[in-house]
Amino acid sequence: MTTSSQLLELSPVMPVVVVDEVRHAVPIAEALLAGGIGVIELTLRTPVALEAIAAVAAEVPGIVVGAGTVTTPEQAGQAADAGAGFLVTPGCTDAVLDAAFATGLPFLPGAATVSEAMRLAERGLDTLKFFPAEAAGGTAYLRSIAGPLPGLRFCPTGGITASSAGNYLALPNVGCVGGSWLTPKDAVAEGDFVRIEALAKEAAALRAW
Repeated sequence: MTTSSQLLELSPVMPVVVVDEVRHAVPIAEALLAGGIGVIELTLRTPVALEAIAAVAAEVPGIVVGAGTVTTPEQAGQAADAGAGFLVTPGCTDAVLDAAFATGLPFLPGAATVSEAMRLAERGLDTLKFFPAEAAGGTAYLRSIAGPLPGLRFCPTGGITASSAGNYLALPNVGCVGGSWLTPKDAVAEGDFVRIEALAKEAAALRAW
């Protein structure tokens, strides 16, 4: 099983994907994988998200599929049952944390403040999601907390673009970034998976592995 810290090493960019139709899930994952992206976060924002996770887990074994936007204990369990390989939360409550731990899956808990990050560290977590990245202070914020919190690494997500991703990846406490630009809504709707593969190749090239 991939650990939380290893999740940050799978790709410079973790695609944050909203799937409205299950039939799109597998072709999206295949296009990302063909472009050199080894991980996908399917968000639990649509009624078909769990089914989409199950489809990708079963049909695209070369990519690590996770469930994002996990906001309730129930969702943590449902995502695990669907075949998710990891969980991502926008923030954390004790109930959500306990449920995430109970699944046995690696997970990236969301934090936006130093206090939240410290509290998660007290629970034994050293790999976090920084969300919402741009709104919460961006690269300047992450740079400023690297000194007092040297043991923590982040996957910043929220408002990051192809042009700004490199600025985040240059920080010592950033392992990867989360981004939605790899799967534009119009490309998904039109079935333009060649475009998604091209965007994935550009994202994979942001860092030499």
